[in-house]
Amino acid sequence: MRQLELTVLPEKFHICRFAPDAPIPSKIGDLPFWSITKTRDELSVVLPDYAAPKDQLTEAGWRALMVVGPLDFSLTGILASLAQPLADADISIFAISTFDTDYILVKDDHLNTAAGILRKNGHRI
Repeated sequence: MRQLELTVLPEKFHICRFAPDAPIPSKIGDLPFWSITKTRDELSVVLPDYAAPKDQLTEAGWRALMVVGPLDFSLTGILASLAQPLADADISIFAISTFDTDYILVKDDHLNTAAGILRKNGHRI
């Protein structure tokens, strides 16, 4: 198993669901972290709590752990090495991948438990 180094981002996040034809929310460019995924069925946006829209379906109270990268595309099992021990402990995740790295989001009230589990599985936080 590969030992990963993770960093906890300081913000709490909302995961927001928009209609698939909704415009991308304005004013996100200055935020320290945001992520957008669009499919034919929805537009999902991850934003810091303070920037979350009040008129959309949202899931609040998430914290992000960033895998320190950049990660090579040939690496395998990165997300599995994080997701499996958390799933075994009944901790849900929301995963985001970028060109350079991966992020896993866990509910704020599970952050300390999740960090402890990941440490027990050989990762550094």
